[in-house]
Amino acid sequence: MCLAIPGKIVQKFVENGLPMGLIDFSGARNNACLSYTPEAEVGHYVIVHAGFALQVLNEDEAMASLRELTRLSALMEADASTGPSGEE
Repeated sequence: MCLAIPGKIVQKFVENGLPMGLIDFSGARNNACLSYTPEAEVGHYVIVHAGFALQVLNEDEAMASLRELTRLSALMEADASTGPSGEE
């Protein structure tokens, strides 16, 4: 399964001739290549997979995706806290 995570570009720079961005993922920051999203600017939200920004999102789309990822994480945690038979 592939999972692309939305994050906000907080800085743009060039590294080894490639356009890069420092991306804020709800407090965690990582670099991502912006080659596939040349229109992306500081303040924009992008979906990142495997170190590449694949698509620019508007803020509403990014927040909706983050809410769903948070909901999914909570469901997975609840499922993990129950045993295989569904009992705690």
